Amino acid sequence: MLLLIPVLSPAEAALPPLEMMLADRALGSETAKVTIIEYSSLTCPHCADFHRETLPQIKAAYIDTGQVRYIVRDFPLERRALAAATVARCLPPDRYFGFVDMLFRDQQAWARGDNLLADLKVRAQLAGLSAADFDACISDKGLIDGIQAKAAEGSTKNGINSTPTFLVNGTTLSGALPYDDYRAAIEKALDKAH
Repeated sequence: MLLLIPVLSPAEAALPPLEMMLADRALGSETAKVTIIEYSSLTCPHCADFHRETLPQIKAAYIDTGQVRYIVRDFPLERRALAAATVARCLPPDRYFGFVDMLFRDQQAWARGDNLLADLKVRAQLAGLSAADFDACISDKGLIDGIQAKAAEGSTKNGINSTPTFLVNGTTLSGALPYDDYRAAIEKALDKAH
């Protein structure tokens, strides 16, 4: 099932500046007491499981209530994930999470298909990226290098070496764990923050 997102006109879908494309993508209050940083790869099945099954629970209980700020950072493990992350970052920030949700829901189709670029282009156009902007995006060396540099920084600074990996106020959780494991880590961080 594909999420249908209204298509913008090409003028509205122009690529944002590089700094904006590389900025963290976040949900929740900037003043939340707990920050969760997820390092994710768009072709990772465990990441898809987390986004489909666990993130909605965390969002309802903690993000939407202002207690948690959730930040996602790209950690592409191979070229298909890098291509998908590149396209996702070319969308305006307010369309990023809807597009990523669509990619995770339909991961088997596009990530394992025979024509990656055509599959991503169709999905990007559904999200409002024009064909011309898709072509410019997918070949944007500055953006690709920036995504890879940020992933390397995550590895160097935070010891990230697999996906999904989460930092809950600095405490590391790895893998698509049961919701109760995340809840316990969040509650512990909230207790410490008070």
